[in-house]
Amino acid sequence: MAEELAIPSHLDGQRLDWALAQLLPHYSRTQLRQWIEAGGVRLGDKVMRPSTRLRGGEQLLLDAGCRPQRTAGPVTAEALPLGVVHEDPWLAVIDKPAGLVVHPGAGNGHGTLQHGLLHRWPHLVKLPRAGLIHRLDKDTSGLLVVALDEAAALRLTAALAQRHITRRYVAWVAGMPPGSGTIDAPIARHPVSRTRMAVIPRGRPARTHYRAAARYRHVTRLDIQLETGRTHQIRVHLAHIGHPIMGDPVYGSRHSSCTLPRQALHACTLGLQHPVTGEDMLWHSPLPEDLASWEATLAPHVPHTAC
Repeated sequence: MAEELAIPSHLDGQRLDWALAQLLPHYSRTQLRQWIEAGGVRLGDKVMRPSTRLRGGEQLLLDAGCRPQRTAGPVTAEALPLGVVHEDPWLAVIDKPAGLVVHPGAGNGHGTLQHGLLHRWPHLVKLPRAGLIHRLDKDTSGLLVVALDEAAALRLTAALAQRHITRRYVAWVAGMPPGSGTIDAPIARHPVSRTRMAVIPRGRPARTHYRAAARYRHVTRLDIQLETGRTHQIRVHLAHIGHPIMGDPVYGSRHSSCTLPRQALHACTLGLQHPVTGEDMLWHSPLPEDLASWEATLAPHVPHTAC
């Protein structure tokens, strides 16, 4: 099945293999290159090569039937409770609880969301990462979209790369940041601690928009919208401006007044255009009980007044 992929103008001059890695992060670079070399990417009747330079604005055809066999080890199905808030033949939306790992990895060989997805929808074994289009950190709660077929996976992955999927979060941070702002700072793997990310000039572009929604004593609640989706982006950006997320032991020491066992970050809103019907869809996730109860204990902020 061939699917169309529009090349955005900002990729003018880039190699095809590099551009597809940006637009289809759902696939590894090796897989994408093998896919291209198998003739699975065309511009009209022309078969594209990995080194082809793009101009921006092209409408490429991606032939999913040319996708190479995946080399990742098998992930077995496990019966896990899934907070399914939407399901149709093409996609599902999951409300992930804090503490649930999304993908298998070192120290997390079972009991992940991916294992649970394969139990509920066994056919997802044919899709990379069981159809997961994006991820949330283990201790971040909230909404995730899952593709339930090949065509939807391609279209949703492209929509995410082209910033057509809306993701909003709520976070509680230490201190009193300005009322609103945009954090525009590139992110890459930390040069020393390889399990962490950091703001580094040579990193990938990353933009986070925020607005103060409520202020408490020493704590501010922020409404956040992602423009890009780098690993740990919100946590890294907020720590970078001196206002780390409460309860985050990696990018900011646990605040003395924070009794939460996890970072105070929740993916509250997810919006997208349905990949098949074209319908604009929007989902909201209420605050989990742990965050709502903790917020209720915070003392109100009392502004200083002149004598």
